[in-house]
Amino acid sequence: MLGILVEGLLVCLGTDRQVNKNNRFCHSEGSFVNTTQQRENNILLNISGLQTYFYTDEGVSKAVDGVDYYVKRGETIGVVGESGCGKSVAALSVMRLIPQPPGKIVGGDITFEGKSLLGLSKHDMRKIRGNKISMIFQEPMTSLNPVFTIGNQISEAIQLHQGFSKKEAMNRAVEMLKLVGIPSPEQRVKEYPHQLSGGMRQRAMIAMALSCNPSLLIADEPTTALDVTIQAQILDLMASLKEEFNTAIILITHDLGVVAETVARVVVMYAGKVVEEADVYHIFEQPLHPYTVGLLRSIPRIDLSVKKKERLQEISGIVPIPSQLPSGCLFHPRCSSVMDICRQKLPELKYYKEEKHKVRCWLYD
Repeated sequence: MLGILVEGLLVCLGTDRQVNKNNRFCHSEGSFVNTTQQRENNILLNISGLQTYFYTDEGVSKAVDGVDYYVKRGETIGVVGESGCGKSVAALSVMRLIPQPPGKIVGGDITFEGKSLLGLSKHDMRKIRGNKISMIFQEPMTSLNPVFTIGNQISEAIQLHQGFSKKEAMNRAVEMLKLVGIPSPEQRVKEYPHQLSGGMRQRAMIAMALSCNPSLLIADEPTTALDVTIQAQILDLMASLKEEFNTAIILITHDLGVVAETVARVVVMYAGKVVEEADVYHIFEQPLHPYTVGLLRSIPRIDLSVKKKERLQEISGIVPIPSQLPSGCLFHPRCSSVMDICRQKLPELKYYKEEKHKVRCWLYD
């Protein structure tokens, strides 16, 4: 399966017609720009040196520790890694939804449309959250309020940010439910979350997130709890809505199959840090960091399992506890290519050869 995905990705970064046919999230202009000036002019969100810590009785948990990545206008990027790597905490930091206490953003900066989000007041941040930046949370059943109807929850943001009347906002909610493919939207707006299936609840979350036409959509594992058929429908829906509204998307997931099919650029996180970043083709065709290689090798491949009947490889060990991080490279206790310097000093995130691939590993220093 992985081999088939890689072959598809070769086409994905080709001509305009091939891009639209094979990967609706990719851009014909490519994932990386030619000059620094062009890239800066097109950046919608820039996360620089972000540090988000949680202060607990067990100590300081460095959930996000020096994360850097950016999102261009209309671009879709994938943020991947195991559970506990800091993917969701980084996204919640962008939305400024970190619970305080025990959490706190202690360093770095987050700029959106050229303005620092960390310097905004709570009142100004509320004008952006749910309006210009929206988020689809990981589990819709726990994210939707069980005591309010679907229509009330969608129309609330429309009234707050768009200045619509209650009736106009409810009509807009019906339109959004229809847009995301929910049947009988006039009836569904009057129903409560428990009356909808898992797929419908996820569609309702997408309708809520897109109700104000945001410039950036953060999707935190939007297909994890759904079966494969509904997953495909949700991904197709997000692709079509992206084309219609030109919305940039941050797709947080651990499913590399979804990443291969949907994103233009990939950010790999481990233990609160970015360990590799490249366009989707290079990640699958030439992964550099041992952690990325391990993630790819852990995917079942039909072509190899049938021919060679090889055992599926796994990454030994577990993600370290954020309050008990190892010295040196954070991945070295699980790495098969570990060297002495890996145990002593943390490598920097650097470009490898060209400005198309970043990696944090002593193997490429």
